[in-house]
Amino acid sequence: MSNFKAFAFSSTVLLSSLLLLSNCTENSKAGKVSTSTTTTTTASTTSATDTTKPAYQPVDKALYDSLNKRLANGDTTGHWPVKNQPYPVPGAILPFKRIVAFYGNLFSKKMGILGELPPKEMLAKLKTEVRNWEKADPKTPVQPALHYIAVVAQGDGGKDGKFRYRMPFKQIDTVLSLAKKSNAIVFLDVQVALSNIRSELPQLEKYLIMPQVHFGMDPEFSMKDGSKPGRKIGTYDAADVNYASEYLAGLVKKYNLPPKILIVHRFTRKMVTNYKNIKLRPEVQVVIDMDGWGEPDLKLGTYRNHIFPEPVQFTGFKLFYKNDLKKAPHHMLTPQEVLKYKPQPIYIQYQ
Repeated sequence: MSNFKAFAFSSTVLLSSLLLLSNCTENSKAGKVSTSTTTTTTASTTSATDTTKPAYQPVDKALYDSLNKRLANGDTTGHWPVKNQPYPVPGAILPFKRIVAFYGNLFSKKMGILGELPPKEMLAKLKTEVRNWEKADPKTPVQPALHYIAVVAQGDGGKDGKFRYRMPFKQIDTVLSLAKKSNAIVFLDVQVALSNIRSELPQLEKYLIMPQVHFGMDPEFSMKDGSKPGRKIGTYDAADVNYASEYLAGLVKKYNLPPKILIVHRFTRKMVTNYKNIKLRPEVQVVIDMDGWGEPDLKLGTYRNHIFPEPVQFTGFKLFYKNDLKKAPHHMLTPQEVLKYKPQPIYIQYQ
């Protein structure tokens, strides 16, 4: 039987991200949110509806195929690279660049490196990680990113009983301003709790029509059976992923945008069901991100058991500055070590 534990919830704003212990004894992200954390001043965002549209580079199909083959890293099982995937519309980031992202929330120092450090120090550390990955894989340019939890699962139902808190837009504006300083792209992540992806995704459209803003969905906190967040690990079905993908594709078409990247977190089999039914589209690039923490052997086992055998399109991998060090050998995997995996992750997230 799975064990789990949850941090105490913030009584100030009723926000929290929960510490769970999965079936494979590998934990996900965790933290307690408090509005006492000082944030940077807000900044206005650049309009994504300007009449002048940039000219995005058409995809070199031969190069796209060769890079995907390289990411397969010698796999001979037939899983990787994914067959019959559509070529993306112009302006695609993947697989031409590897994304290295810092994850977190500005209201919390315990939900990830993004909110843990002062902005200037955080951006400098991100720059260092980008250089580390460039050194480990000189053939693949690196795109920095800030991955922000825009909807946070919480311990109180709130006025509507949905157990989630939508972050104020001024906080998202701040993240966009910080990202601009580092030429970083932005991911807005949602933990829907007792709400659902159809209700939460459209709330962020004003940001998702910006070419540099992408989307993440976290099955861990999608409580389809009505359980409170933290009682068990949640789930998304292929139908949920397809809804998000179709919605994002519609924005790409309407606003003449480059492809959106859709991150789907995962560290158990049941977190994503019916993966074969996930539909790929030229307008959206789907990344299944191995999201659990633990010692190196445990992380590799999770990747092999839950990511490798159920190919969708691209893969990601999460590294925890603190949680990965909790158990012997007290070692966070290096870029060189992660690059030995089959397939090689093209999206890297630090928490």
